[in-house]
Amino acid sequence: MRRFTEGFYGYAVAMLVCLAAVGGFLLLNPQGREEHIPRRDYSITVANFGHSVPYQVWAPQGDPPGWVPNSNRIATGENGARVLYLGYATARREHAMFVQSDEKPAAGFAARMANTNQAIGTQQVGGQPWERRFREDKKQRSLVRVLPDVTLVVTGTADWPELAELASSLQQRPKG
Repeated sequence: MRRFTEGFYGYAVAMLVCLAAVGGFLLLNPQGREEHIPRRDYSITVANFGHSVPYQVWAPQGDPPGWVPNSNRIATGENGARVLYLGYATARREHAMFVQSDEKPAAGFAARMANTNQAIGTQQVGGQPWERRFREDKKQRSLVRVLPDVTLVVTGTADWPELAELASSLQQRPKG
């Protein structure tokens, strides 16, 4: 019996036993190859945000096909203004986020959310003009719409058509 526990032969047998155990474990517990992006329902966050601000909030009227809402939160911005963040993994698995606030000045809020204050043009979305901004070093594209009572920003690494898809899904929710 001592022969199996000593020397090179014993070492080789022990290694084979360990490798067989690991191989058996991997065969019995196959690794999933499917992508898993956590889905986060934002309906209660949007409702709570609506109760905390003095204006009608904007929110997606349904998610674009293939998109996964994966984050949402309410934060306090500059001067105590409330800020709503809704994050997505797009159909192409890029990042997109919708942000809104009545923070003043609106230009400062938009610049912080877009990471730039430089407009590169406009884009029509649902018949409304949105300002385009691009921060090249971050590969961040942003669509900005400043309204009298709220500023809307759609931003992320998604391309312009995907950002426009999210922007076009936005509708004002009734106050209440």
